[in-house]
Amino acid sequence: MFTKILVATDISEASDHVISCLRQLHALGAKEALLVHALGIKHLDALRYELVRMVEPRLLAQKQHLEKEGFIAKVKIPTGLASFEINRIAEKENVSLIALGTHGMGLTAHLLGGMASEIIHSATKPLLIIRLIVKEEGGIPCSEAACLDLTQTVLYATDFSDTAHRAFTYVEKMVESGWKKVTLMHVLDIAKIGEHLEKGLEEFSKIDQERLEMLKDKLVRKGAKDVKIMLPSGAPISEILKESQQDNYSLIVMGSQGHGFIKEVFLGSVSHNVVRLAALPILLIPALRR
Repeated sequence: MFTKILVATDISEASDHVISCLRQLHALGAKEALLVHALGIKHLDALRYELVRMVEPRLLAQKQHLEKEGFIAKVKIPTGLASFEINRIAEKENVSLIALGTHGMGLTAHLLGGMASEIIHSATKPLLIIRLIVKEEGGIPCSEAACLDLTQTVLYATDFSDTAHRAFTYVEKMVESGWKKVTLMHVLDIAKIGEHLEKGLEEFSKIDQERLEMLKDKLVRKGAKDVKIMLPSGAPISEILKESQQDNYSLIVMGSQGHGFIKEVFLGSVSHNVVRLAALPILLIPALRR
C-alpha cells in the first residue's frame, strides 16, 4: 500500500521520533524511505555547500536508523522552502506517502509546525501526520510521538464526498494489510441541516446509516473482524475529536478538501482542524487535483 515513503525532516529530535514511528509501516510492506530536508535558501545558493556540510551528519544518522529498520533509505537536500520542495519531490519520485510531524495547535514553528500546515494544504499525495507531544524532563523541553501502535483501531470519518470515498479505498487496503478494527463515522451536521431538523433528521439518519452499513459490508468482505458504526449529530470537528478520545484508537483516516475546496483552503476545513487539534496520528488523503 505505502511502499515508498517521503519523510519530511528538520533533523531535530522531533523528526527522529517521526522516523521511529515508521517501523510499523515497514512491517506492513513499506520498503523505501526518502529523507528530505529543505534548506530554504533558494536565492542564496552560495550558502548551499556550507549548509549541506552542516546538516549531512544528522541526515546520515537518520538514514542509518531507517536502514536498521529494514528500509532502503536515500537522502535529498533541496535548496528551496520545505512547503514547496516536499510536494515537488513527492510528485517527481512518485512516493505513496508523505510522513511528517506537527506540534498540533500551535502550528507556528519550523517544518514540523507552520510549514506542516502549508504542506498539508498543497499536498497531492497521502500524508501521515504524526502528533508530537512536547514535554519537559528535568526542566529541558523534549518531545515524543503519539504512535505506539498505528494498527490498533482506525477511526474513519466521512462526509460521503468523493474525496472521503477516495480515503475509504485506503481503509480497505489497510484492512487487507492487517488492520482488523475500524470505526466508520459520519456526523449529521446540525449547522447544515438545522432548517430541516424537525422533519428531516430521522430521514437523514436512515439514509446515512444505510451508507455506513454498505461501507461496513465492504470491509467485512476484505477481512475486517470488528467494524463499528457511529452516527452522531452535532458539529463535525468536535464530534470527531470527542470520539477519537474514546476506546483504543490509534489512527484517524480522513479525506481533505471534500465539499467546497476553495472554502476549505481559506476558512479551514473539518479535516485540517482535526489535524490541528487531534492527539492521534492522522492519515489524510487529498482530493484529486485536475
